[in-house]
Amino acid sequence: MSKIYVYGDNVDTDVIIPARYLNAYDNATLAAHCMEDIDPNYASTVRAGDIIVGGANFGCGSSREHAPLAIKVSGAKCVIAASFARIFYRNSINIGLPIMECPEASAAIKAGDEVTVDFSTGKITDVTTGQVFQAAPFPAFIDNIIEAGGLIHSLKARGLAK
Repeated sequence: MSKIYVYGDNVDTDVIIPARYLNAYDNATLAAHCMEDIDPNYASTVRAGDIIVGGANFGCGSSREHAPLAIKVSGAKCVIAASFARIFYRNSINIGLPIMECPEASAAIKAGDEVTVDFSTGKITDVTTGQVFQAAPFPAFIDNIIEAGGLIHSLKARGLAK
């Protein structure tokens, strides 16, 4: 069962990965310090497949790709939020982190709920409450980027990058 981590509005990139770790270029360090200023237990408790639920304007702040990368390498399956800062949204796609924008799901899902997601349809199901939410699914070309693990991997797979 996936663990749900719920955070509020305006979770900025400095909270997702504090600036003091921006010189770290290895995934293990980014994962170890992900969310530590807002949730000191996140990095030690997150497991592959867990889900982050945020409020409005998730990922606001600087344009660093470190933030969605830290979430991805920490093991989180995806981020569901009411809305995303545009640069975080784009950086998430670029590094292959699935994100789902759905204000209704963001408001209703609670820590401890069991949640399933279907990226191809945008369907989010809170198994605990029985509620079903609809996020807009990504178009096929963005799905392909995320499935490949990010933009660079997608381009390499298509023979368009080395």
